[in-house]
Amino acid sequence: MQAAILPVSAGWQWIQDGARIFKRQPMPMFFWSLMTGFLITVAYMIPLLGQMALIIAMPLLTFMSLCACRHIADGDPMLMPMWLEPLRNPDGRKRLIRLGLAYMACCLAGGIVSTLPFMGDIMNAIGSGGPIDELALMQAVRGPFITFGLLYVLISALFWHAPALVGWHRIKLTQALFFSMVACWRNKWPFLVYGLSWGAVFLAVQLLGNLMVDMGMAASLAQILLTPLNLIVAAILYCSFYPAYVSVFGANYPSVK
Repeated sequence: MQAAILPVSAGWQWIQDGARIFKRQPMPMFFWSLMTGFLITVAYMIPLLGQMALIIAMPLLTFMSLCACRHIADGDPMLMPMWLEPLRNPDGRKRLIRLGLAYMACCLAGGIVSTLPFMGDIMNAIGSGGPIDELALMQAVRGPFITFGLLYVLISALFWHAPALVGWHRIKLTQALFFSMVACWRNKWPFLVYGLSWGAVFLAVQLLGNLMVDMGMAASLAQILLTPLNLIVAAILYCSFYPAYVSVFGANYPSVK
């Protein structure tokens, strides 16, 4: 599949288009943002298994977001039963689960590769049964975190468009990963703008919370007041996935209904 090459401004345009999709039907996407946050919270309450299940389910959750955004973009009312449409096709469901397993395998491999070179420093920081030097431990794990962050950029590029390519275009998993990587590379500057823009948005929300606390508001109250805003921002983030896919692949390769 031939991926379109977009201008740098496309990265910001995806966010604007995502906001327009959200404005068309805000309540369904707000509900999806709320449910996604709930699933993430539940997953982290179950040590290890919960996080592994969340990683495996991520392509399926992403595809559900894309399907919802396509309905909204087409002018269809997003009704509650429509959320389960991506789960009704057994073949598509199996493809997305296999994609999730591949995603988990890549994340585990990235974690191992980024940690092994620093294991000596980490073990020295932990010590041999005595009190753990927290400062030394933080310094020891800094390298693995940075290394994994760089590797995760590569992993994200591999899987960014893969749910749509697997779910809508019925492309083989390995081909979907390859096409996704090529598409991200061909549009690396728009994606850089996209990532930096979202980073600025989330930082602004965080700074707003800090400002509210500095003005004397209780931290718990500030968190409660910012929760709807965080959900809206997350919903717009999910909505922006769809225009990113359509602008790169959708115009030239109509997807399967």
